[in-house]
Amino acid sequence: MRTTNSPHISGRWRRIGSAAAAATALALAGFGAAAQADAATPHKVSAQTIATQVAKAHVQTTNACATTTKKGYASCDALRVTGGTTAFMEKQAAVKGVAPATIKPNASSGTPTGYGPSDLQSAYGLASAASSKGSGETVAIVDAYDDPNAAADLATYRSYYGLPACTTSNGCFKKVSQTGSTTSLPSADSGWAGEISLDLDMVSATCPNCNILLVEAKSASMTNLGTAVNEAVKLGAKYVSNSYGGSESSSDSSYDSSYYNHAGVVITASAGDEGYGAEYPAGSQYVTAVGGTALKKASNTRGWSESVWNTSSTEGTGSGCSAYDAKPSWQTDTGCGKRMIADVSAVADPATGVSVYDSYGADGTGWNTYGGTSASSPLIASVYALAGTPSSGSYPAKFPYAKAGTSALNDVTSGSNGSCSTSYFCTARSGYDGPTGLGTPEGVSAFTG
Repeated sequence: MRTTNSPHISGRWRRIGSAAAAATALALAGFGAAAQADAATPHKVSAQTIATQVAKAHVQTTNACATTTKKGYASCDALRVTGGTTAFMEKQAAVKGVAPATIKPNASSGTPTGYGPSDLQSAYGLASAASSKGSGETVAIVDAYDDPNAAADLATYRSYYGLPACTTSNGCFKKVSQTGSTTSLPSADSGWAGEISLDLDMVSATCPNCNILLVEAKSASMTNLGTAVNEAVKLGAKYVSNSYGGSESSSDSSYDSSYYNHAGVVITASAGDEGYGAEYPAGSQYVTAVGGTALKKASNTRGWSESVWNTSSTEGTGSGCSAYDAKPSWQTDTGCGKRMIADVSAVADPATGVSVYDSYGADGTGWNTYGGTSASSPLIASVYALAGTPSSGSYPAKFPYAKAGTSALNDVTSGSNGSCSTSYFCTARSGYDGPTGLGTPEGVSAFTG
């Protein structure tokens, strides 16, 4: 929801037009497990060296949907990197033994500058599941306004990374309005198009075999977005990601019953990007509230480390105790008498951000790096999809709580997202805490039930 504007990157990246060109680009960029291994071998770069370089990542960002929200409306939780050096760029530079490049405003990038599918699957123990599971499952993305280039940009992202084609013609991808129309779509919006690209790419990176349903609300009102959620469920999606949020209000209980109470369906929602504080629909008792972390390479057994995402006093993962929503029975923390945010978390720090391809409008500059809890929400929805269809009548937000404290979750124990009177509301600790919930995925077993 952050509304601070930074200079935009402009220009276009010419799309790769053949499999041979894509393979060449992959090799040059060091993408994919094999490419990364090949790139690393000649230089014999230690994990510690890479981790040290990655720690230097520092970026500037702008909110993808830079609008001031009013009562009853939401903003997307996506932050686009407009300057600096990302963790991925630092990692690639260390492997190649060169100085890292810098993202500059008004300059396009010919290759990705953020983490790709192999990075995310490695970090969260998903490589095996991503290759073998997800077929027949549909992950729905709910956003506001239309992205006219959604299908084409999705195809570019997936082709670059060697993922299976996901198109309208092969039945993998479908775009509809909040009423289910494929022809009468909302007005286009450049900022929300970036959000849409981020969401579609995160589903692709996490669950390459999943089908994707994009439901576009006609505006960013909670009523229209909620109507889009209902349409996604009506069309058969068992996993619905919501990468947006607005201020809590006394209307939330009404929104809960009208839009977000879908037993047997995974509903994920971003915890927010403005640091400590609760937002809705992450505050709904019926959704899985998803917080954000900084994800970095490390010289430990996992090969990665995470901490609470906190860039500044106005930029970081949201968390907190809801002022309005009832506490679900599976939450047992004692400091908050109502619904506590978040449940689980995943990468969201723009400095350790993810690769996205977006070509529409002023924000559509080709390859970008994005962060924000708009990255973590579709990622977690897709982990649920890898885990399999939720049981009838269940509320999947409950599933990870059965695995609390086990190896099925990476417990995030360092960092904070602001100041609070009750420490765990804003500060990571062993076990449950607000900013990162129960932790991040390590495989899919914490997301079944």
